[in-house]
Amino acid sequence: MSWPARALCALYVLTSAGLALTALLEFGRGPAWAGCLFSASSLVPLIAVVRETERPGLDSGPAMPAGADGTEALVRAELGAACCERWWTSLGTAHDTSCRHRTHRSSAA
Repeated sequence: MSWPARALCALYVLTSAGLALTALLEFGRGPAWAGCLFSASSLVPLIAVVRETERPGLDSGPAMPAGADGTEALVRAELGAACCERWWTSLGTAHDTSCRHRTHRSSAA
């Protein structure tokens, strides 16, 4: 875990402790509904701490070079599965003469 994440978790814990203390004071001197509200509110920062510590993929080391994670292979596969060059340049309105998806002008499509 990086130091900013640790600092954020510490801030969450301090916030939760402050809200729990306020809940205790409200149960002792104030209305019960306010004590219940602060009790419930003190759980929210603790949930944030759990989510912050369980985030996968963070701090996994140095960044991977471009294409190393399969992105380049995925792009090549998508481009390979594309219709034809004219289809790409005409925004899907025309096909090359050798394209299998080409339709004749006389067709009633």
